Amino acid sequence: MEKQIKIVKKGQDEGNLLYWISLSNSERMTELEKIRELINQRLYGAQKGFQRVCRIVKRA
Repeated sequence: MEKQIKIVKKGQDEGNLLYWISLSNSERMTELEKIRELINQRLYGAQKGFQRVCRIVKRA
């Protein structure tokens, strides 16, 4: 397969819009969650857990 490059002006590429419109709402949310996870991993590294542990103690 030969690589192809297509130069278009901003806002004139309808392929991306048609792809997102073709997805159902749940599929869109799934894809957006994947994108969010990729961005967070690039910006912040490995996913962290809670930074602090709180303990509730009953006082007399």
